Amino acid sequence: MPDFFFDMYKTFIRPLFFLFSPERAHRLVSFFLRTGLRIPGIRPLVRRFYLVEDPRLEREVFGLRFPNPVGVAAGFDKEAALYNHLAHFGFGHVEIGTVTPLGQPGNPRPRLFRLPKDRALVNRMGFNNQGVEAFVSNLRANQPSLIVGGNIGKNTQTPHQESTGDYCRCFQALFDHVDYFVVNVSCPNIEGLSRLQDKDELVGLLQAIQKINHSHIKPRPVLLKISPDLTHKQLDEVLEVVETTGLSGIIATNTSSLRDGLQSPDEQVKKVGKGGLSGAPLKRKSTETIAYLSKKSGGKLPIIASGGIMGADDALEKLSAGASLVQLYTGFIYEGPSLVKRINKSILKALS
Repeated sequence: MPDFFFDMYKTFIRPLFFLFSPERAHRLVSFFLRTGLRIPGIRPLVRRFYLVEDPRLEREVFGLRFPNPVGVAAGFDKEAALYNHLAHFGFGHVEIGTVTPLGQPGNPRPRLFRLPKDRALVNRMGFNNQGVEAFVSNLRANQPSLIVGGNIGKNTQTPHQESTGDYCRCFQALFDHVDYFVVNVSCPNIEGLSRLQDKDELVGLLQAIQKINHSHIKPRPVLLKISPDLTHKQLDEVLEVVETTGLSGIIATNTSSLRDGLQSPDEQVKKVGKGGLSGAPLKRKSTETIAYLSKKSGGKLPIIASGGIMGADDALEKLSAGASLVQLYTGFIYEGPSLVKRINKSILKALS
């Protein structure tokens, strides 16, 4: 039966959605998730076909108990509106955001593009979201039924010297409503954001967040999302930052600014322009980054794999390289919801 739904998605549903622009297709998916799951009988039906429940899938990572290793990467649920709906498709966690203190429209459209030959996306969304207070309101009104992470960033118009304040405001506002935090300083679509990846500036930012974090009785896990374009020397600096600031883990990786080895015609790639590349082309970079960080940390650093997970084998590769959890975004779009079940089933098969 799962193969039937997989084939139906690739044969009928995906071609239908791909008739629309990527951003409009995403809005349609969001609409169908919110409205379709309200129809009596649909939720148990979806759960029956997609949910895999087995204690062998459970993972305890940075003090949290995940029902399975497969989650949704930041960028899919940009408004904290879909996390409970996604739980019905078998995800063990959802990362919401990126959220900024104030709502902002993001970059001008078009800003999301498909590269079908590469099974990839390019986005320059620019942290479009309704602001942290809207997130808090949504989370209060709809108590999460799964683990939720908060991916936090800065407003585009915030001066660089005031960036730390933006991150701290988001952290404080979301503290009581999410299970873990991700500090996003590696998105290539926010002007000047890369300056926060400077080691000294990054340490200052993370120490400010951790000061707030440890003022609470039960601090939250804080992770750093890193670029796939870092050199080994820069990854060594990341590990030093992790140790200095007491971070709980790393998400490897964000989208890439590079366009190496693409199958799409150069003319199409140039027409798309700037933005973060995600999907199959990131598979090797992400895995190499995970393997390097895992080896250098002696396997003690929790790593969430994100980037290039387009099939069950890709997920198993990330886990074998040293990741504790995996996250989907572009793979979810190209392969459909059955990908979650296929990954979890493959993990169980590998364990038997």
